[in-house]
Amino acid sequence: EKMSMTMSENGKKSYHFEAPLIEGYTMAHDPYREFRKGIKITTYEADSVSSVSATLVANYAIFYEKRKLWEAKGNVVVEQSNGRKLYTSQLFWNQATHTIYSNVDSKIVDGDEVYNCEGFDSDESMTNWSYRKLKGVTYLEDSQLQQNSDAEADSTIVEQ
Repeated sequence: EKMSMTMSENGKKSYHFEAPLIEGYTMAHDPYREFRKGIKITTYEADSVSSVSATLVANYAIFYEKRKLWEAKGNVVVEQSNGRKLYTSQLFWNQATHTIYSNVDSKIVDGDEVYNCEGFDSDESMTNWSYRKLKGVTYLEDSQLQQNSDAEADSTIVEQ
């Protein structure tokens, strides 16, 4: 309960996990860890000990240890340090291939552009996107951005 853990790769801080509850099932055929009460994952820049690259918050997550595959569900929000945001109800993160993807409706907010799609694939840094079914792109003015940002902040607060 009330877990906070920092992971490092090659001696550098890579990820920080926070979760109210973690359950591990190491004896399962495909061992996994389950985060039934939600999770927050913070990733860090490769060349920095403290510069945050992105954060992910979700109501539920599961991590398949052998496959190095994460699945996050329920009010999934990813926010990068450059301001790009992703909103979806389900997200997969494959640590082995360094990719993220979703098969459900998603919204990507990038500056003054809002992309609505039904599924996508991207590298884990969210720089190279491939939309499966792009439903539309909306261009916003500065005043609309502030209003949408305030509304999204209100709607992404999750009780745990």
